[in-house]
Amino acid sequence: MQLTLTLEIPPLPKQITYTDNVLLVGSCFTEHIYDRLLQHKFRVFSNPHGILFNPLSVAHSIDGYIDGKQYGQEDLFYLNELWNSWYHHTRFSHIDAGAALAGINHSQADATQFIKKADWIIITLGSAFQYYLNETGQPVANNHRAPAQWFTKKLLAVDEIVHALNAALLKLFSANQFVQVLLTISPVRHIRDGVIENNRSKARLIEAVHTLCEGSEKIHYFPAYELVIDILRDYRFYDIDFVHPNYMATTYVWEHFVKACISPEAIPVMQQVQDIVTARSHRSRFPETEAHNRFKESYAAKTKALMEKYPFLYLGEEMKYFSLNG
Repeated sequence: MQLTLTLEIPPLPKQITYTDNVLLVGSCFTEHIYDRLLQHKFRVFSNPHGILFNPLSVAHSIDGYIDGKQYGQEDLFYLNELWNSWYHHTRFSHIDAGAALAGINHSQADATQFIKKADWIIITLGSAFQYYLNETGQPVANNHRAPAQWFTKKLLAVDEIVHALNAALLKLFSANQFVQVLLTISPVRHIRDGVIENNRSKARLIEAVHTLCEGSEKIHYFPAYELVIDILRDYRFYDIDFVHPNYMATTYVWEHFVKACISPEAIPVMQQVQDIVTARSHRSRFPETEAHNRFKESYAAKTKALMEKYPFLYLGEEMKYFSLNG
């Protein structure tokens, strides 16, 4: 008996390998994919601006990485006892303006270097709703808990989304001729906008990303949204808020991501890395025992052998842990 629909996802023409540099930008669902790739020791860099939900902020961030933009004091504002940036997530907010700018510009500089050598950029869009600051008309990436009357909220048109992202991606392809782009839509429901409004927002994002994919052989789509919304299609796959996919759902999406987007040659390596990473997380009740020393010696040998076989892997922290002196 078949209890769900099936979704056949064709493998990417060029799949992600261990030697690829992967930049991830976008909504909180981006963080799930990043965490899994990082756990398996891929070369990844996630959200240099922090989490971004809307297409205009994503496009602006990519432009800035390519241009090597640095931010100044004029780009900050003071609210709720913190210095913040309308372009960045609250993770960059700080009680000290200099520290906030240092964090922003350090991340910006790293992103500028990374995007030049990136083989893949994975972009996850969360919402087509854009907030504009009434005082200046500036589109903002994060409201930073400012009063609602400071903003005008607008549902972006499909053409606006396509235009903004297409301009940023054309600029990207000009700066890095080898990079490939993978677009996804976050399955996280933005219920604060309203159920109907959330569906309108997701529909516009979906139409926009498929328009972009049809316009370039370098732009691809991974159906994370459809896997959760149409295939799993059950609240048991959501957290208690009924909004965020839970561990089972993100694992299900990850398994399909691996099949469609990761090179088959990388998968056996991923399995060996996972074994070592899992062992690294082990906490013995009696670390002074000979049995625990033998456990560490065994995994030290496995880790050393894997790094020697695959020099592109960095397992230094694991090797340090398994060392008898670690």
